[in-house]
Amino acid sequence: MIVVRNLEKRYPTPQGEITVLHSISFTVEPEASVAIVGPSGSGKTTLLGLMAGLDLPSAGEVRLLDEDIFSLTEEERARFRANHIGFVFQTFHLLSSLTALENVQVPLELAEPGDTNLLSRKEGDEWARELLERVGLGNRMKHYPSQLSGGEQQRVALARAFANRPRILFADEPTGNLDRETGNQVVALLEELNRAAETTLVLVTHDLALAGRADSRIHLDGGRVQSDGEGVRRDRGGVPTR
Repeated sequence: MIVVRNLEKRYPTPQGEITVLHSISFTVEPEASVAIVGPSGSGKTTLLGLMAGLDLPSAGEVRLLDEDIFSLTEEERARFRANHIGFVFQTFHLLSSLTALENVQVPLELAEPGDTNLLSRKEGDEWARELLERVGLGNRMKHYPSQLSGGEQQRVALARAFANRPRILFADEPTGNLDRETGNQVVALLEELNRAAETTLVLVTHDLALAGRADSRIHLDGGRVQSDGEGVRRDRGGVPTR
C-alpha cells in the first residue's frame, strides 16, 4: 500500500544546508495503522507531508498504491490525492464561509469526470450527510465552523477526510488541539470510520496512548528511523464503503 525508500529532505539556510530527514525507508501493508512518533523537530510532519505528496523530497521515492507519486506532475498528484487520499489536519482547516455539510462536500465538488470516486450530486449529498450522522453531527449540518466547538470542528474534518472514500488516510496530530476527553472521542470515531472503510491509516502524534492503539509505530529521532513496523497488517471486520 505504501512504500518509502531512501527518503531525504534538506533545506538551505544561511548557515548551510540542514537535513531534516535522513534516508528514511519502510513499508505499510494494506489496511494497517501506523503511528509516527518522536520528539518535536524530529521530522514527523515533514515525513507525513512527503508521503502525501504535499511537498517534494530532496531524494528518495514514495509509492502509494504502486504509484510513484514524485513521477507525477503537481496537477497529477492533486488528482491522485482527490481520488485516493484523505488528510486530517491538527488545525482542522475548515472553510469558515461554508457550513459543516458544505465543508464535507468540498472534496466531492472538486471531483471531475473520469475520477474513480465521482458521485452524482444526489449521491454526494447523501454520502456527506451520512458521514456527518456517523460522527454525531446530524443536527449541526447547517452550522458554520465558528458555531462549533473544537471537537465538533475536528469531527467535521474527519467526515470531510472520508468524503472521497480514500484508500489511504493521513492524520497530523488529530487530537493535538483537543482536551483529553474530546480527543478520546475523536480517536474512537477515527478508528470506527477507518475500520468501516478498510482504509490504511498513517498518523503523526505526540500522544503515546494514541500511538499504542496503532498496529505499529515508526519512531523518528533527529530525522532518522529508530524503529518501524514494516509489513504489519491487521485484519479488519468492517463493512467496505468502496
